[in-house]
Amino acid sequence: MALISLRDICMSYGAEPLLDRVNLTVAHGERICLLGRNGAGKTTLMGIIGGGLPPDSGKVMRSQGVTVSGLSQGVPENLQGTVFDVICRGMGLRGEHLVTYRRLCDLNESGATAANTQKKLMALQQTIDSEDGWRIQQQVTRIISQMNLAADGEVSTFSAGMKRQVLLAAVLVSQPDILLLDEPTNHLDVAAIGWLEAFLLKWNGTLVLITHDRMMIRRLATRILEIERGIVHSWGCDYDTYLRRGQERLDAEEKGDARFDKKLSVEEAWIRQGIKARRTRNEGRVRALEKLRQIRRSRRDRTGKVRMTLDEAGRSGKTVVEATDLTFAYGAQIIVKNFSCTIMRGDRIGILGPNGAGKSTLIRLLLGELSSRQGHIKRGTHLEVLYFDQLREQLDEKKTVRENVSPNGDMLDVGGKQRHIIGYLKDFLFSPQRARTPVWVLSGGEKNRLLLAKLFARPANVLVMDEPTNDLDVETLELLEELLLDYGGTVLLVSHDRTFVNNVVTSTLVFEGAGRIEGYAGGYDDWLVQRPEKVPATPEKSEADRVKKAVAPTAVIRKKLGYMEKRELESLPGRIESLEARQQELFQTMSVPDLYRQEGVHIAAQKSELLQIEKDLQDAFSRWENLEARDLS
Repeated sequence: MALISLRDICMSYGAEPLLDRVNLTVAHGERICLLGRNGAGKTTLMGIIGGGLPPDSGKVMRSQGVTVSGLSQGVPENLQGTVFDVICRGMGLRGEHLVTYRRLCDLNESGATAANTQKKLMALQQTIDSEDGWRIQQQVTRIISQMNLAADGEVSTFSAGMKRQVLLAAVLVSQPDILLLDEPTNHLDVAAIGWLEAFLLKWNGTLVLITHDRMMIRRLATRILEIERGIVHSWGCDYDTYLRRGQERLDAEEKGDARFDKKLSVEEAWIRQGIKARRTRNEGRVRALEKLRQIRRSRRDRTGKVRMTLDEAGRSGKTVVEATDLTFAYGAQIIVKNFSCTIMRGDRIGILGPNGAGKSTLIRLLLGELSSRQGHIKRGTHLEVLYFDQLREQLDEKKTVRENVSPNGDMLDVGGKQRHIIGYLKDFLFSPQRARTPVWVLSGGEKNRLLLAKLFARPANVLVMDEPTNDLDVETLELLEELLLDYGGTVLLVSHDRTFVNNVVTSTLVFEGAGRIEGYAGGYDDWLVQRPEKVPATPEKSEADRVKKAVAPTAVIRKKLGYMEKRELESLPGRIESLEARQQELFQTMSVPDLYRQEGVHIAAQKSELLQIEKDLQDAFSRWENLEARDLS
């Protein structure tokens, strides 16, 4: 069933249309991935689908009652409130009522409320009753449990990745028919990306997704929309099939354009010789030539490819870094504990771990920007380091593109040759006009390309890249992969792009908790194979048990549910239903105005029971999800 249909949609921000007479139908249950270069119009098309951006022309037709919610690419800077508050606000005014109610209840429990505040509380309870607001609270509690979030956590103190998880929960709680996600993996760690993939695979609604994470595209997409030169090409297939068919389309287009250009060249040579006689057939040939010229003028050629080169400085010493028993902490929080490693010239090392684990801190330790609490570190000789930082702090937002790369003139030395700054920036797809614009107007992908241009303008033999893949389109990612594979220097890479890590690195360092860092050969997939299984703690075995275990064959760890766990899984829906019934009963009781004429101890007891039920519900939902996932595996 078609939920949204676009007819002859046009959108333009400059001389050439961003979307040129686009026709598109979004059906129920589809998982659509939008692909295209940075600036091709993916976010614009998503905005039109979501209804937040009106097109210049064309029609947008929606089925009656269709709801659309979306997660934007950026994270708001002024995000305030607890996790519960932010998620509730995803439900609009009804959610705001719940946030206010929760705050007033906290004041009432502390004894700080005045009489007029109690009246507001009673009136608010009646409003929530009429809006079916308690059901919304149950939905919020459920999504908090499913995403393993802390309901009372203060969002303003979270990392960018954790904030995006909370914002995603605020979108999902409304259970929209169409879910729009624009670069949802930015700033998420590997574990969070894996959870998001699993969640979206079970999502019953329609998904429209913009991402450059190729592993996510392979796992999720049932249909791919490619935006190129204002045209939307629809591919009802998986990602690998799309790559093959897309290349076949481009090859056929190039051959057709070559035949057309050859014909036009022949006709242009003929017209320059002059028309020998004013015969009808010659006049017809002239008119045909004019038509060919018009077709050629209207044809939009593909934008050229990024041409990145990295000039390697003189060879560093054979050993780049040798670390022995390094320990580092911020106060009482241990980030690195008893870490030892040796990095040799030419190694390409990936660094993996959760957000906030200390990946950037480890790099700064290895480079000498931080001093370890204990241990010893020895750095090699003749090190020339380039550092790509994920926050792009090396870019001056107020200066223009060209001023960031070449602040002292129009010429710069690249690979021992003098190059004009405009020509150099063209290699990174910046037109002369774009090169003169301030950095703050650039998209995220353009800023990343600019930082690469700034860094690659000087030689290095150690390349440190902290999240270089954020916002880059797939084509640029693949070119960057090729560049790093051909690079003869040493590479330290922090990235949550699993395909990028697989294709680039030769070994990985993984943060495994409590400051422990383990090394593995190969990339992300190799780490998944090599990492040890998490075995739950067991009571101390007797000597006889240990001997028996030593001579017995190794037991295979059973992942399927046992008999008691299956019984528990069957009982959980009933337990959740019982808890929700008691929760609803307490809501009804606390909505009675006479309640607040009783003693504070009685009110506090009911509030305490309500909070305990919310916690029990979160635990029950989490346990249910865990057992159900294992039962299906």
